[in-house]
Amino acid sequence: MGTAEAMPPSDIPAHVPSELVRQIGLTEGPEFLAAPYTFMAGLHETQPRIFFSTGQHTRGAWMLTHYDDAYFVLRHPEIFTTAGATPFPRDPDNYFYFIPLEIDPPDHRKYRAILDPMFSPKAIAQMEGNIRQQANKLIDQFVAKGECEFTKDFGRPLPVFVFLDLMGLPQAMLDTFVGWAVGLLHAQDRAVAERVMRECTAYLQTVIKQKAEHPDGGVISAVVHAQPGGTPLTGQEIFGFVFFLFIAGLDTVFATLNNVFLWLAENPQRRQEIIDNPDNINATVEELLRVFSVTFSGRTLTQDHEMHGVQMKKGDKITSILPAANYDPSVFENPKEVNFRRTRKPILAFAGGVHSCMGAHLARMELKISITEFLRRIPNFELKPGTKIEYWPGGVVGPKTLPLRW
Repeated sequence: MGTAEAMPPSDIPAHVPSELVRQIGLTEGPEFLAAPYTFMAGLHETQPRIFFSTGQHTRGAWMLTHYDDAYFVLRHPEIFTTAGATPFPRDPDNYFYFIPLEIDPPDHRKYRAILDPMFSPKAIAQMEGNIRQQANKLIDQFVAKGECEFTKDFGRPLPVFVFLDLMGLPQAMLDTFVGWAVGLLHAQDRAVAERVMRECTAYLQTVIKQKAEHPDGGVISAVVHAQPGGTPLTGQEIFGFVFFLFIAGLDTVFATLNNVFLWLAENPQRRQEIIDNPDNINATVEELLRVFSVTFSGRTLTQDHEMHGVQMKKGDKITSILPAANYDPSVFENPKEVNFRRTRKPILAFAGGVHSCMGAHLARMELKISITEFLRRIPNFELKPGTKIEYWPGGVVGPKTLPLRW
């Protein structure tokens, strides 16, 4: 582990004690990329409860690994704001917020209310048949081959298909959208991220114009034509809303599926346990979401604040390492064990508080269907021999490729 002397001094505010400074390579270091969940679960043993870290994706931020600390931050937006929380490049002369993520209460509610009905449990339940049908169509394409590259053949196309259908976007653009998601979420070169941002912006502005002229039943159309409180959204509000939905829907379920199916491939007895206990699928999915949470949660302090004796200042950045929080041994007994009969406790896979993920019900549905249908049709599979798993750097954790055979 590095020390303060190994890091750019400009990244370390004067009020940060040197003994709390670490450079742990979170999301891009060799230990993380070799085994990210082992690494994050181990933070409880290797690092203090709160420490200050710098790195490509965690530049100058306080790191929180404990469940209770992350839980507190997520539920106190008056102290920890989400404004400017996402790292994507934006034009400072035409700055927009990602809505509703970067909007705090009370304004947050008016935006969230626009789409909550479309993501309710009842609305998502109506999508089940279509998702199950699409999952089986994908499996049809490779089941007889005895092998697949899971990320390309199933893990990516299923959630992106569901997302595009929900948003009212053309399925023919799937490969383009996937390329943009990779460029924005995993590019190590800022120039690449900026280029992709320009391409996405131009495309989405065209889509917004089309939906304004030809409304449909999709999410983008609902945003474009929304009038919270009787007032239409501004062009900047619409774009910030649409862009956030676009990027939020493209990578998280994909990454989770890849992590889960890698584990299933490497643990045949546990895979059989799932097959033998179909009535426990909801608890199974919840435990896998705990073990394989894929995102982090960034905030900025709106005021000076003390946490466990650590003095933080207004303007400081905070990163709640949600995967680590879900391995907190003070909350989850034997947290490194995958236990499908675990006593149910709220997990932080979908953040929490007012900014809890709108798509949580949909994500759970996609995971449940994917596991159920894949294991029904291909109950015995393994990682292709000789495969070395490599993980994407960046803020969404998941393997780059996953070659399976059966």
